[in-house]
Amino acid sequence: MKKILINQMPNMIGEDVKLGAWIANKRSSGKIAFLQLRDGTGFVQGVVVKADVGEEIFQQAKSLTQESSVYVTGTVTADERNSFGCEIQVTSIELISEAVDFPITPKEHGTEFLMDNRHVWLRSRKQHAIMKIRNEIIRATYEFFNNEGFVKMDPPILTGSSPEGTSELFATKYFDEDAYLSQSGQLYMEAAAMAMGKVFSFGPTFRAEKSKTRRHLIEFWMIEPEMAFVEFDESLEVQENYVSYIVQAVLKNCKLELERLGRDVAKLENITAPFPRISYDDAIEFLHKQGFDDIQWGDDFGAPHETAIAEAYDKPVFITHYPIGIKPFYMQPHPERDDVVLCADLIAPEGYGEIIGGSERIYDYELMKQRIKEHNLDEEAYKWYLDLSKYGAVPHSGFGLGLERTVAWISGSEHVRESIPFPRLLNRLYP
Repeated sequence: MKKILINQMPNMIGEDVKLGAWIANKRSSGKIAFLQLRDGTGFVQGVVVKADVGEEIFQQAKSLTQESSVYVTGTVTADERNSFGCEIQVTSIELISEAVDFPITPKEHGTEFLMDNRHVWLRSRKQHAIMKIRNEIIRATYEFFNNEGFVKMDPPILTGSSPEGTSELFATKYFDEDAYLSQSGQLYMEAAAMAMGKVFSFGPTFRAEKSKTRRHLIEFWMIEPEMAFVEFDESLEVQENYVSYIVQAVLKNCKLELERLGRDVAKLENITAPFPRISYDDAIEFLHKQGFDDIQWGDDFGAPHETAIAEAYDKPVFITHYPIGIKPFYMQPHPERDDVVLCADLIAPEGYGEIIGGSERIYDYELMKQRIKEHNLDEEAYKWYLDLSKYGAVPHSGFGLGLERTVAWISGSEHVRESIPFPRLLNRLYP
């Protein structure tokens, strides 16, 4: 008997097979039992007919508990009502391990309860679908950057200083000196770009920001490309092409998952480059016309402001040229203005907020020294970074995409905590 996976079943119609699976749910109707089986690749129905299998196997099927693990054998048959277009007519069941009192039953549960049981909540259909979409975004990310000639490089997680020049860092001891969990790999990726030309990283980052919003995590994953000889507008083109690519990949390869989540795919089908652009100046003017009198030139945008701007467009929108005073030290000033920098945030539609922040980077040595001083940073700690402006400096640009916000947006999830397997929140370090 050939052992297969659920996602292989559509190609096995009419064949006798063996599945290793968990019981996601079950129901019985008279002399037929219906087993909802899952194996990580998908969900499928197993049909147990008493007249075909006999009393003993039928009673065994009826007594199976939620999340018990089994081997089932049977014949794959076509059934267009099921997501894979097939089901399995079960002929025998082998119990591997019986699950007793599985905590997440087919009823409503509170968020805190589900988060306490995140290790098993991941097994649910919705969470399974979100994780599959996350995986597809990661797969498509590697594919996009490899196709575009980028080299994958890995920045350190333990650092001696802050890339953003902030105090929102997790401190630790590195033997006899202070170290911090990285909040961005950007500075190291700039060094890598000076060696390799076009590079990208994909790894965890940490922000000690005491925020409880649906958009924030303490630990999250970032995709951070850096590109030598690439200027601001060229970087925006890479960003919109990349986002378009991952959205279209999800539409192509995660149809079942999007359907399971009830996602409006028409909104995603519209996500193709180019994306609209609005300057910070024009965004302030737009918000004033929308009644946001609280925001003034020089202020950073909050969630309500970003949402209002996003609602004016049916695609992600770039907000460009922010004031120099609210952006990090390394951003290249506008060539014709001394009050704004060559940067952009990409705001996702439907209220999901910023998913990308990027800029052209300063490459003038004296200007970089000046900016480090203006931000009260320790020049000695940034000596290696200054070297990049000292030895063969070139125009270069980069950006960072927050994976979890992107997953939340594409999957239509209400809260970013569902877009990572084990979220780290302000008051949550378990499980």
